Amino acid sequence: MKIAQLQKKSKSELEKLLKERREQLRKLRFALASEKLKNYREIRKTKRDIARILTILNRLNKAD
Repeated sequence: MKIAQLQKKSKSELEKLLKERREQLRKLRFALASEKLKNYREIRKTKRDIARILTILNRLNKAD
């Protein structure tokens, strides 16, 4: 997900999205452990999405 898309979202939407991405990362890790995961880059992409969301949330918290 792009930064520009994330910046347009509200704080509650970002928190919901963060929760979804963390759950997705958990599922990907289980799939990796059970050797069912085909695309390993999904883990990296999900981690980067989480980092982007956290960065924007931190900026919003400091602005308040």
